[in-house]
Amino acid sequence: MIALEARATDARETSGSDRIGGFVMLCAAIGALGGLLFGYDTGIISAALLSITRSYALSTGGQELVVAALNLGAVAGAALSGPISDRIGRRRTIMIGAVLFALGAAGSGMTPSLSGLLAARLLLGVSVGAATQIIPVYVAELAPSRHRGVLVVLFQLAVVGGILLAFLVGYGVSGLHAAWRIMFLIGVIPAVLLGVGMIALPESPRWLYLRGRGDEALAALERVRPDRASARHEMARIRAAALQQEGGWSELKSPWCRPALIAGLGIAALSQLTGPNVVIYYAPIILSQAGLGHGGALLATVGVGVASALGTAAGMAMVDRTGRRRLLLLMLPAAAACLVASGLCLLGGDPSGWRLWLMLAGLMGYIVFNCGSLSVTVWLIASEVFPMAVRGTGMGLASVTVWLCDLLVSLTTLHIVEGIGTAGTFCLFGAVNLLAWGFVRRFVPETGNCSLEEIEQALRNGSFAQGRGMAVAESDAG
Repeated sequence: MIALEARATDARETSGSDRIGGFVMLCAAIGALGGLLFGYDTGIISAALLSITRSYALSTGGQELVVAALNLGAVAGAALSGPISDRIGRRRTIMIGAVLFALGAAGSGMTPSLSGLLAARLLLGVSVGAATQIIPVYVAELAPSRHRGVLVVLFQLAVVGGILLAFLVGYGVSGLHAAWRIMFLIGVIPAVLLGVGMIALPESPRWLYLRGRGDEALAALERVRPDRASARHEMARIRAAALQQEGGWSELKSPWCRPALIAGLGIAALSQLTGPNVVIYYAPIILSQAGLGHGGALLATVGVGVASALGTAAGMAMVDRTGRRRLLLLMLPAAAACLVASGLCLLGGDPSGWRLWLMLAGLMGYIVFNCGSLSVTVWLIASEVFPMAVRGTGMGLASVTVWLCDLLVSLTTLHIVEGIGTAGTFCLFGAVNLLAWGFVRRFVPETGNCSLEEIEQALRNGSFAQGRGMAVAESDAG
């Protein structure tokens, strides 16, 4: 694949641009607060939904609507933030998103009505969608190529950390009066920290250069690279790539860019259609229907949060060494097997004894393997494969795809459970995980250890997803 062809070039480069510095780590960590907000605001509905359902006597459709309001807003946020970030910059777009995060969280916790809650969750969704579009792009454009994987995946680790925090908060305050309001209001704190933290960070050097601000671009690179020589070396590569840029939708739709669209949008869709948010959003309800009590279902959901954090941490540790593509090919079959095993344990009625424990173990295993592969790589691959001039727009399309598919899943899951049962639902999503494995094997290249400019050049010369490198990568992955 691309990385295998480029590795010899990378080995010859002795520039310090591939060393990870403290300031670029700080940039990635502050950006990861957006991931924490994303995870918290999507995960908290899992615990809050039980209380909201009692407060407003929600039907199945009403429950799905409360969940889906955030997803619908996220579609709009992802669609709008791409062109906005290309126009006004990555940094400013993130700061606007932080303000929307705070307003949405406060509104969700303080609203007196169901309609107000839906409106506030729509606003939260706009900020979540914007965060998933712009923060991975911002970090990818700042990070040195050898460490781009771990730095971008830090965003996803923060996402699952936010989900785990949401589950812990949900379990901890579930017995309090108006517990669901407290759950939402806590989300204001990291939103404020994100907005304040971004004030001190630089703009993306690649965005600055494309806007004709070369001196500012070099100054930004010098802040995130260990020495001036490595910054100048990288600026030369950016300058060379920029000479080939056309920009606009015409470039994104051109035949040479099509493999990037297939890989980026396909992974974006499959990250949701394989079902992780089915468990995150509806675990307490599904597990309650499977025979666990209210408290037991919430406690089991905390286990889901721990499993997602462990899986993401493992994927983060492996993604640069193992490679994006091989990581997916190794973990997706295991995710499918675990989910199907959980489904089989539910056949014949509510599980008990060893069947209950095996069902829960399978569910946790599925979360570990799915979050350690697709959830780790979805924002990373999308932030890597698109050309520089349309990276914001391309990443916006990937984010829109994520949220449209998430919206589809959130609006249909409980109806699918009612139609074919929990066992059938788990087996259905297990089959989708196997389909995802086939898609990765056919369409997704290896982008690890490549600069963003090398990936773009591979697109332009037709070697992005075919040729001698593809054959080698496939044999390595087995």
